[in-house]
Amino acid sequence: MHRNLLSLLLGLTLVAPALADSVKIENAWVRATAPGQKVAGGFMNLTADADMVLVGGSSPISNAFELHFMRMENGVMEMRQMKEILLPRGKTVSLEPGDLHVMFIGLKNQVKPGQKVPMTLIVKGADGKEQKLDIQAEVRKASMH
Repeated sequence: MHRNLLSLLLGLTLVAPALADSVKIENAWVRATAPGQKVAGGFMNLTADADMVLVGGSSPISNAFELHFMRMENGVMEMRQMKEILLPRGKTVSLEPGDLHVMFIGLKNQVKPGQKVPMTLIVKGADGKEQKLDIQAEVRKASMH
Protein backbone atom coordinates (compact mmCIF):
# COMPACT_ATOMS: atom_id res chain seq x y z
CA MET A 1 0.00 0.00 0.00
CA HIS A 2 2.77 2.43 0.95
CA ARG A 3 4.57 1.71 -2.31
CA ASN A 4 1.42 2.47 -4.34
CA LEU A 5 1.03 5.84 -2.62
CA LEU A 6 4.67 6.67 -3.34
CA SER A 7 4.17 5.71 -7.01
CA LEU A 8 1.06 7.87 -7.20
CA LEU A 9 2.83 10.90 -5.71
CA LEU A 10 5.82 10.42 -8.00
CA GLY A 11 3.48 10.17 -10.99
CA LEU A 12 1.70 13.39 -10.02
CA THR A 13 4.96 15.30 -9.80
CA LEU A 14 5.94 14.10 -13.26
CA VAL A 15 2.71 15.36 -14.86
CA ALA A 16 2.70 18.73 -13.11
CA PRO A 17 2.92 21.46 -15.77
CA ALA A 18 6.34 22.99 -16.21
CA LEU A 19 6.29 26.75 -15.81
CA ALA A 20 8.56 27.65 -18.70
CA ASP A 21 9.62 31.20 -19.37
CA SER A 22 8.20 32.49 -22.62
CA VAL A 23 8.98 34.90 -25.43
CA LYS A 24 6.29 36.89 -27.22
CA ILE A 25 7.06 37.22 -30.94
CA GLU A 26 5.32 39.96 -32.92
CA ASN A 27 5.50 41.38 -36.43
CA ALA A 28 7.69 38.57 -37.83
CA TRP A 29 8.52 39.10 -41.49
CA VAL A 30 11.10 38.16 -44.11
CA ARG A 31 12.31 40.44 -46.89
CA ALA A 32 11.34 39.25 -50.39
CA THR A 33 14.24 38.32 -52.66
CA ALA A 34 15.14 38.67 -56.32
CA PRO A 35 15.45 35.55 -58.49
CA GLY A 36 18.76 33.79 -57.77
CA GLN A 37 19.41 35.73 -54.56
CA LYS A 38 20.96 33.40 -51.95
CA VAL A 39 20.33 35.37 -48.74
CA ALA A 40 17.36 37.01 -47.05
CA GLY A 41 16.83 38.97 -43.86
CA GLY A 42 14.29 38.17 -41.17
CA PHE A 43 12.85 40.66 -38.71
CA MET A 44 10.58 40.62 -35.65
CA ASN A 45 9.96 42.00 -32.17
CA LEU A 46 10.83 39.74 -29.23
CA THR A 47 9.70 40.30 -25.64
CA ALA A 48 10.77 37.77 -22.99
CA ASP A 49 9.07 37.43 -19.61
CA ALA A 50 12.43 36.51 -18.03
CA ASP A 51 16.05 37.21 -18.92
CA MET A 52 16.73 35.01 -21.93
CA VAL A 53 19.06 34.80 -24.92
CA LEU A 54 18.29 34.11 -28.59
CA VAL A 55 21.03 31.64 -29.55
CA GLY A 56 20.04 30.52 -33.04
CA GLY A 57 17.43 28.92 -35.20
CA SER A 58 16.64 27.15 -38.42
CA SER A 59 14.30 27.25 -41.38
CA PRO A 60 13.60 24.81 -44.21
CA ILE A 61 13.97 27.67 -46.74
CA SER A 62 17.75 27.92 -46.31
CA ASN A 63 20.89 25.91 -45.63
CA ALA A 64 21.89 28.13 -42.70
CA PHE A 65 20.24 30.48 -40.20
CA GLU A 66 22.42 33.10 -38.50
CA LEU A 67 22.00 35.95 -36.04
CA HIS A 68 23.45 39.22 -37.42
CA PHE A 69 24.13 42.82 -36.51
CA MET A 70 24.45 45.60 -39.08
CA ARG A 71 25.31 49.26 -38.83
CA MET A 72 26.48 52.14 -40.97
CA GLU A 73 29.55 53.96 -39.71
CA ASN A 74 31.23 56.79 -41.63
CA GLY A 75 29.41 55.70 -44.79
CA VAL A 76 30.63 52.10 -44.49
CA MET A 77 28.26 49.23 -43.80
CA GLU A 78 29.46 46.77 -41.18
CA MET A 79 27.67 43.44 -40.82
CA ARG A 80 28.76 40.64 -38.56
CA GLN A 81 27.44 37.37 -37.27
CA MET A 82 26.56 37.19 -33.57
CA LYS A 83 26.61 34.17 -31.27
CA GLU A 84 23.56 35.42 -29.36
CA ILE A 85 21.11 38.27 -28.91
CA LEU A 86 20.21 39.21 -25.34
CA LEU A 87 16.51 39.35 -24.47
CA PRO A 88 16.25 41.28 -21.18
CA ARG A 89 13.11 40.57 -19.15
CA GLY A 90 10.17 42.75 -20.17
CA LYS A 91 12.11 44.74 -22.81
CA THR A 92 11.09 44.45 -26.46
CA VAL A 93 14.11 43.71 -28.65
CA SER A 94 13.52 44.72 -32.26
CA LEU A 95 15.16 42.79 -35.07
CA GLU A 96 14.86 45.25 -37.95
CA PRO A 97 16.55 46.34 -41.17
CA GLY A 98 19.81 48.16 -40.49
CA ASP A 99 20.27 46.67 -37.01
CA LEU A 100 19.86 43.27 -35.35
CA HIS A 101 18.28 40.64 -37.64
CA VAL A 102 18.36 37.00 -38.67
CA MET A 103 19.87 35.87 -41.96
CA PHE A 104 18.72 32.97 -44.11
CA ILE A 105 21.84 31.89 -45.99
CA GLY A 106 21.84 29.54 -48.96
CA LEU A 107 18.21 30.04 -49.94
CA LYS A 108 16.73 27.02 -51.70
CA ASN A 109 14.19 29.10 -53.68
CA GLN A 110 13.18 32.70 -54.27
CA VAL A 111 11.21 34.17 -51.35
CA LYS A 112 8.15 35.97 -52.73
CA PRO A 113 5.69 38.44 -51.16
CA GLY A 114 2.67 36.74 -49.65
CA GLN A 115 4.48 33.52 -48.78
CA LYS A 116 4.84 32.33 -45.19
CA VAL A 117 8.30 31.32 -43.98
CA PRO A 118 8.42 28.72 -41.22
CA MET A 119 11.27 29.09 -38.76
CA THR A 120 12.31 27.78 -35.40
CA LEU A 121 14.01 30.13 -32.95
CA ILE A 122 16.18 28.71 -30.17
CA VAL A 123 16.20 30.65 -26.91
CA LYS A 124 18.06 29.86 -23.72
CA GLY A 125 16.87 30.76 -20.23
CA ALA A 126 18.97 31.81 -17.25
CA ASP A 127 18.89 28.16 -16.14
CA GLY A 128 20.71 27.18 -19.36
CA LYS A 129 17.74 25.24 -20.73
CA GLU A 130 16.95 25.78 -24.40
CA GLN A 131 13.50 25.94 -25.90
CA LYS A 132 12.42 26.01 -29.52
CA LEU A 133 9.81 28.47 -30.73
CA ASP A 134 8.11 27.68 -34.05
CA ILE A 135 6.78 30.69 -35.93
CA GLN A 136 5.55 31.69 -39.38
CA ALA A 137 6.82 34.95 -40.87
CA GLU A 138 5.12 36.83 -43.69
CA VAL A 139 7.23 37.65 -46.74
CA ARG A 140 7.09 41.37 -47.60
CA LYS A 141 8.68 43.69 -50.12
CA ALA A 142 11.46 45.81 -48.62
CA SER A 143 9.37 48.98 -48.77
CA MET A 144 6.61 47.45 -46.63
CA HIS A 145 8.41 47.60 -43.25
